[in-house]
Amino acid sequence: MDTSHPTAGWEEIGDSYYRKVQLYTAVFDHTLDLDNYAVAGAPYSGAIGEHPEIQVDSTGKANNAALCRDENKILAYRGGPVSKPSIQIYSLAGKLIRTISWEKVSEIRGLGWSDDEKLLIVTKDGIVRCYNDLQGDFSQFSLGNGAEEFGVDSCRFYDSGLVALLSNNTLITVSSYVEPRPRVLAACPEGKVHAWAIIPPNHTLSRSVEALLSIDQTVYVVDATEYEDRFLDVGPFAHIGVSPNGKFVALYTESAVLHVVTSDFQTRLSEHRAKSKIIPKYLQWCGNDAVVLAWEDEVHIVGPGGALAKFYYDSRIHIAQDIDGVRVIANSVCDFLQKVPDVTEEVFRFGAESPASILLDAIEQLEMQSPKADDNIQLIRPNLTEAVDTCVNASGQEYNVHWQKQLLKAASFGKSVLDIYNSDDFVDMCDTLRVLNAVRFYEIGLPLSYDQYQRLGPESLIARLLNRHEYLLALRIAGYLHLPTDKIYVHWACTKVRTGSEPDEVLCQLVVDRLAGKPGISFEEIARAAYDEGRGRLATELLNHEPRAGRQVPLLLSMEEDELALDKAIESGDTDLVYYVIDQLRRKLPLAAFFQTVNSRPVATALVESAAIREGDNTLLKDMYYQDDRRQSGASVFIREALRQPDSRTASDKLVLAAKLLSDNQKESAFELGTLKEATTLLRMQEAFDRDLTDTFTGLSVNETMFKLIRLGYHGRAKKLQSEFHVPERVAWWIRLRALVAKRDWNEIEEISKIKKSPIGWEPFFNLILQAGNSRLAAVFVPKCTGLEPGAAITMYEKCGLRVKAAQEAVKSRDVDAWTRLLEAAGRGTSEGREIAQLGQVVFKK
Repeated sequence: MDTSHPTAGWEEIGDSYYRKVQLYTAVFDHTLDLDNYAVAGAPYSGAIGEHPEIQVDSTGKANNAALCRDENKILAYRGGPVSKPSIQIYSLAGKLIRTISWEKVSEIRGLGWSDDEKLLIVTKDGIVRCYNDLQGDFSQFSLGNGAEEFGVDSCRFYDSGLVALLSNNTLITVSSYVEPRPRVLAACPEGKVHAWAIIPPNHTLSRSVEALLSIDQTVYVVDATEYEDRFLDVGPFAHIGVSPNGKFVALYTESAVLHVVTSDFQTRLSEHRAKSKIIPKYLQWCGNDAVVLAWEDEVHIVGPGGALAKFYYDSRIHIAQDIDGVRVIANSVCDFLQKVPDVTEEVFRFGAESPASILLDAIEQLEMQSPKADDNIQLIRPNLTEAVDTCVNASGQEYNVHWQKQLLKAASFGKSVLDIYNSDDFVDMCDTLRVLNAVRFYEIGLPLSYDQYQRLGPESLIARLLNRHEYLLALRIAGYLHLPTDKIYVHWACTKVRTGSEPDEVLCQLVVDRLAGKPGISFEEIARAAYDEGRGRLATELLNHEPRAGRQVPLLLSMEEDELALDKAIESGDTDLVYYVIDQLRRKLPLAAFFQTVNSRPVATALVESAAIREGDNTLLKDMYYQDDRRQSGASVFIREALRQPDSRTASDKLVLAAKLLSDNQKESAFELGTLKEATTLLRMQEAFDRDLTDTFTGLSVNETMFKLIRLGYHGRAKKLQSEFHVPERVAWWIRLRALVAKRDWNEIEEISKIKKSPIGWEPFFNLILQAGNSRLAAVFVPKCTGLEPGAAITMYEKCGLRVKAAQEAVKSRDVDAWTRLLEAAGRGTSEGREIAQLGQVVFKK
């Protein structure tokens, strides 16, 4: 174990310290000459890849002379005389993760990584491949906008997007790899672009990506709407670099002068003149405070005020920028250069007398059983809580396990002395360090710093482990941090079904047994992976273990397992899901096949029928009933259509079609056929009425038609209609009475009153005529009403306003109360009253 003091790798640059942390040694095999590679790295200590920087054929000409290097990400070009070009992806420890065959003829002009470790490859003709994991699966899109015509010159990448520079100085940006929508930035000035960089959208006021282009002596800033000249006069610049926080810009001139300015180009912060006639291969930012210049085997860190530190290597190096430092990659070593964190400097800096450094010394004295340990504690007791917190934070910034333990021991010793201390941060740091040390192990090769881990998050870290198929470690970390493990198991199962050589039954049983009892498992996702791999039978078997029908059905439909999808939807009891399947089947299947599938399932049939009725889709209903030989149901559709027709001719034609459907089975459909025949006859008669008379009759019932005819005075036609449809006499009398009253044909009603007998009695005449306001005529029918209740005639005459007639009835029935009431209502002094009184004198003796 390396127990050398942490300050052994420190270099003082101005007022700050920078350190070189050796991450791995013997990184690449000695046969792999990195001189032939261009390198850029994925953020958060992610993977590196390689591809030949320049390929030379037998004639000595370069086949691929253009390279793309991203400021934040790594990919390298494999050199050597290989017959099939490939891209090789390594961990930072030099472990080969994947070799991706590159069969594209077009030259590669851009290579980079997204924040979630997607590999991006941009070709000269504007094709962008996005490798979603480290296993070779990719999606592809085109930049368009003239990229194929003018050709991509170079690319710059940021967390979720990229900017491509075409040979005609057009800038094309893509802000999302998930939904790529290439768009052109504002037109750029003409001239040779010596160097360029981008400021990501999250660091600009416009929230749009901005490009910095070195053209002639100045720098132009280009965004989505316009470009601006920053009016510099010290160019052209060989390198432009933007700090991780987007606040500063480093400019390296071709005359070897490094300028650092604010990103708005309003303030010059520092200037440094490099003593080299060779332009550096890399200009990167080391955090937000210093700039790294790198040549083939030499690295310079330039701090504020031009302060400088140098590091030398034995072989060709490559630089990859990260959020808090830079990684130096060589064949024999992988180092991390960063500014020494403030808490680390506070604890370890020589001569430091901070409470935390004294607490660390106390634990060393305690291990030597020296009484000075207690003296140190007493010395810093007023600041002991601060010292414990600083030691805890400093332990997270250390890569060396020995010093991690020492700092945590010091913190533990300090908090044991305190009466009250919240240990949550201490416990969290112990958990974090256990995770970081596990992934930093060379077999894994993810040397995350504490700050990188905080930005990345444990879920994203687990996702990176899954891309490397490190399932056991991912499960242990998830269990240790109390995170869900379902995605880990699903990822393992998806990989297993893609790569497993076992028979489908064996592989299915293996996956099911392994995932038995695990909560949250989505067999649909696993089945989809199997289907995409061409193992349809395995996908179907796996779907049988998916408990959620909503996940089963869409995949079954895409697998052309239509009937099984419909059965699963029906079994779920979810009508919305059944409707979804039915809709999909109707779109994709021929009509006969659709009905054949649906009609064998009563639930599906009922839902199709109800939906068609609700939506008024009579065409579908007719086809459905015809396919299923449901003649009565089919006839009902024609009848409904007939009822909605505005003209009688079309309605009668519909009814004829309905009758035709039922005619094959006249015995069982006799009633329906008779009804349809009558309805057709009525429609044809109404058509004749419409044609011959002055009004319209279409849509009316038999009774309504008769009513209208009588009201219009066509009694003969009404009589014929009654005869044609065998309307009962009582019904016909009612219709005639209502029509005559509505017409106010009092003469005709008086003629009717002369008849001795009415099939409906005479009370309806009295009531309807009285309601129509003809009390005189209504009174005519009172004597004709027979079988009235006692006193009813009195009331009827009274309603007609005939009190004397009512009194006569009262006298006749010897109803003294009614007679008295009528007398009082008429008034004893009136002529009507005297007449009423006279009627009752003899009978009532009053």
